[in-house]
Amino acid sequence: MAKRILVPLDATDDMEAVLDLIADAARGGGATVRLLRVAPHAETVRDLDGHVVVYADQESARLEAEADDYLARVATRFAGVDVERAVRFGEPVPEILLEAEAFGAELIAMTARRSHTLTRLVLGTTTDQICRRSDVPVVIYRQAPIRV
Repeated sequence: MAKRILVPLDATDDMEAVLDLIADAARGGGATVRLLRVAPHAETVRDLDGHVVVYADQESARLEAEADDYLARVATRFAGVDVERAVRFGEPVPEILLEAEAFGAELIAMTARRSHTLTRLVLGTTTDQICRRSDVPVVIYRQAPIRV
């Protein structure tokens, strides 16, 4: 069993589907879990007249605080597990791979998204790209389809 598990999240229910599975595995195997949220680079916010409303560093601090609050809420689902939180800024795929290396991850756990768009077919999802580019094993949790 992997002792260092990286779980990238994007604050959607789809991506959180893997959490219970990973919490149980980590609890049973004594693993450390690092929850990761990759936020977009912050930009200076201007009003319609071009006046600065929020500077990039202020926006960055706000985004980081929001991401950390989100990860703290998610961490409560990991009772009895050593959980760390990390926030990175940039494009998800390279930042996830950098965090996996920095953390010394032995496993990356992600959820397959339900998507059938042309973009997914051409570029692949973040999960697809991580699988192709990662030197670390990747567990992909796929939810059962919703039947109506």
